[in-house]
Amino acid sequence: QVQLVESGGGLVQIGGSLRLSCAASGRTVSSSAMGWVRQASGKEREFVAGIGWSGGSRYYADSVKGRFTISRDTANNTVYLQMNSLKPEDTAVYYCAARKGSYYYPGAEFDFWGQGTQVTVSS
Repeated sequence: QVQLVESGGGLVQIGGSLRLSCAASGRTVSSSAMGWVRQASGKEREFVAGIGWSGGSRYYADSVKGRFTISRDTANNTVYLQMNSLKPEDTAVYYCAARKGSYYYPGAEFDFWGQGTQVTVSS
């Protein structure tokens, strides 16, 4: 099993920044692809970003390209999501997720999920 614990969410003004962290444990998370998915109130879950086990390959939703950056610290089993130029439409619960496999590719499904952290962007 894999345990994922998110932190770093909160309330931020339009144009502000937040950095989400995801501490992973269990199984071999250091060799797992990981990512972030968000869910706004009343909407379906939406892929945000994915990263391969080595950190060399990264994918982003079009809606966050150029504003969000996913990264990982393999030695500490932590994944980050740096979010800049935040917009009201970024308001959602952000979930950290992990795959059983080592690679992420567009459309890949995640196998393990964290509990989520709320991000609220307001004026």
